[in-house]
Amino acid sequence: MNRAESIIDLKEEEFDILIIGGGATGLGAAVDAASRGYKVGLLEGDDFAKGTSSKSTKLAHGGVRYLQNGDISLVIEALRERGLLCQNAPHLVKNLGFVIPSYDWWNSPFYGIGLKIYDLMAGRLGLGPSEMISKDEVLDKIPNVETKGLRGGVLYHDGQFDDARLAISLARTANSNGASLANYCKVTGLVKEEGHVVGVTAHDTIGNSRFEVRAKAIINCTGVFADDILQMDNPEAKASIRPSQGVHIVLDKSFLPGEEAIMVPHTTDGRVLFAVPWHDVVVVGTTDTPLKERSNDPVATEEEIDFILENAGHYMAKKPTKKDILSTFAGLRPLAAGGEEGSTKEVSRHHKVLVSPTGLISVLGGKWTTYRKMGEDAIDNAIIVGALPPRKCQTENLPIHGFETNADWSDPLHVYGSVRKKIRKRIKRHEEQSLSDKFELYPAMIRWAVRKEMAMTLEDMLSRRHRALLFDAKEARRIAPEVATVMAKHLGKEEDWIESELAAFDKISSDYLVN
Repeated sequence: MNRAESIIDLKEEEFDILIIGGGATGLGAAVDAASRGYKVGLLEGDDFAKGTSSKSTKLAHGGVRYLQNGDISLVIEALRERGLLCQNAPHLVKNLGFVIPSYDWWNSPFYGIGLKIYDLMAGRLGLGPSEMISKDEVLDKIPNVETKGLRGGVLYHDGQFDDARLAISLARTANSNGASLANYCKVTGLVKEEGHVVGVTAHDTIGNSRFEVRAKAIINCTGVFADDILQMDNPEAKASIRPSQGVHIVLDKSFLPGEEAIMVPHTTDGRVLFAVPWHDVVVVGTTDTPLKERSNDPVATEEEIDFILENAGHYMAKKPTKKDILSTFAGLRPLAAGGEEGSTKEVSRHHKVLVSPTGLISVLGGKWTTYRKMGEDAIDNAIIVGALPPRKCQTENLPIHGFETNADWSDPLHVYGSVRKKIRKRIKRHEEQSLSDKFELYPAMIRWAVRKEMAMTLEDMLSRRHRALLFDAKEARRIAPEVATVMAKHLGKEEDWIESELAAFDKISSDYLVN
């Protein structure tokens, strides 16, 4: 991807479809539209997946909790989409076993029956059968599980993925199919003619230029910020999104040394909780805190961190404490408004596609796992609104950029898929050493991110092109000067840029630390 070329296209061309928002939904829509052969543009006000889409629990799942809530149609849809994700991006999505430890005699049969239904709903796209397992088998799979009162458990299967890396791969897939995408281009207004939306005004915050983009159909895929665009269209529009904050903590691998995850079916607020092995760390979460304020950089509260530590501690023999936390991150779920105010844990994760009287299309709600279906539904509506020639969706069997079967998941560079070997060769050619002893990050990976993946800031590199900030916030801060220096060289920046980026990263990364 070349940002400069995309900016020229966005300024000069007229598009069939213009997408506002470069998170899971917007990128999914861009891949769908471009693969159908439409002329596609995409504007992202910050970085791709800067907000919610890089701060998930890293699970591509049908949603066991949604099954408990009776949201059968969502579970069926999500399980199908989970299977297609595994099929189309096998280098980024894998089968992960989940253990539900049982401390009551009736728990295993109860969850065993429910998860058999879960298996049936997945059909041919299932990842493996669920089964009841003995106490010894639970201990073998989850060595750090709390043993007092342990009777056995249930094993089931779901998907795991690297959210930000999938987002970048989707951006590259859309680009390779002809889409023009640009990050750091904020939409500042809508252009209307005869009462219909025909374009947007935008501000390139990197190049400090303002321009207009025209398109036959405009799609609002801005997640928790959807109301900002809806109110540009109609200042009287009612709120359509109910944000809910989800917080995660990251621990050392010793807290979950096996290959399987733990699913805690009952927490003190009635939600499920996951402890998930991810790369060489453990992600534990999540919370559900209704919010009114929206931010791309939400911050975990002390109460949310305490909640996770307390509930995880019930199931771990080695109890995590605040001093064990390597990093903490928070994201906002863009729940489609509806029902009464208050708790959001029962609000459906179904997505909605709305078309305003002016023709503005908005995608509300949804979840990462169903990004492809959200994109398909958005483009089906865009074809009608924009009077575009009808073309069938191509994404059910479309390989995602980097597609590679039999990925070596022990190699941290597996997230690059089929280009992994090319990057390894560059590392070897320059006899490079990793900038960190805690995780692999080489100058070649930084150069690749700048040249091929539109990394524009230090945070882009250390939070999303590489996941250093999530793996270990202190270590990410330690290596930041070296990373900034490499980036500056290949972005053509001077010392003042390095100083500015380090100051900005210091501020952002401080929110990932627990005092």
